[in-house]
Amino acid sequence: QEQLVESGGGSVQAGGSLRLSCAASRYSITASCMGWFRQVPGKEREDIVVIDRNGRTEYADSVNGRFTISRDNVKNTMVLQMDSLKPEDTAMYYCAAAVSEGCSVVAPPIWGYWGQGTQVTVSS
Repeated sequence: QEQLVESGGGSVQAGGSLRLSCAASRYSITASCMGWFRQVPGKEREDIVVIDRNGRTEYADSVNGRFTISRDNVKNTMVLQMDSLKPEDTAMYYCAAAVSEGCSVVAPPIWGYWGQGTQVTVSS
């Protein structure tokens, strides 16, 4: 079974940075649309960034200009660099792989696989 494992979360002060990683096993990160979404208890999931098979990226307005997604195709990992963090970025962050066509944060694909999540907490 495909497996995605996130790491790199933690607690930082506003304005700080964190780097999240997503390691894929038994699954190629270039095989489909990949992305990150975040979830706060009691709130809807927010899709924040996607990267398609060709490397095209798209960011949600809430993170555009502050977060950067990248891939290491050799290591089969995906990285989310998060800078200028704000308290409202506090959430559980998940990396995910799509099982449907399309790759957009405006019209997200169906995420078929995701990891256990990594917590990001930003204090003011």
